[in-house]
Amino acid sequence: MAEKVQETRTVVEREVPETSRGSASTNFVAGVVSFIGGLIVALLGIRFVLMLLGANQNNGFVDFIYTASRPFAAPFFGMFNYQERFGVSRFEYETLIAIVVYALITWAIVWLLGMPSRRNTA
Repeated sequence: MAEKVQETRTVVEREVPETSRGSASTNFVAGVVSFIGGLIVALLGIRFVLMLLGANQNNGFVDFIYTASRPFAAPFFGMFNYQERFGVSRFEYETLIAIVVYALITWAIVWLLGMPSRRNTA
């Protein structure tokens, strides 16, 4: 005769100390930094795709993207002998590097904002 075995598990929820949660203001600032950094990276990503496809600058949307993203991409234009040409398909290395740099800066700021909460848990 087969026996029926029943297993019972108890889940105990542990309360997280207030110090390890991080303050609401720190979380808010980290969220704002993430949003702004993501917006810049997305804007540069759209610029990269439009440049790669040789989008016409006379189009309103394309002109807006080029104008709005230029201040963020401009610091990297001198790296590879940049020549500004619109309407011609171009692989813009400078914009790719800008995307990586701004993503890393955003990640570093958000990580640093979370440091106090990680320090208090140790």
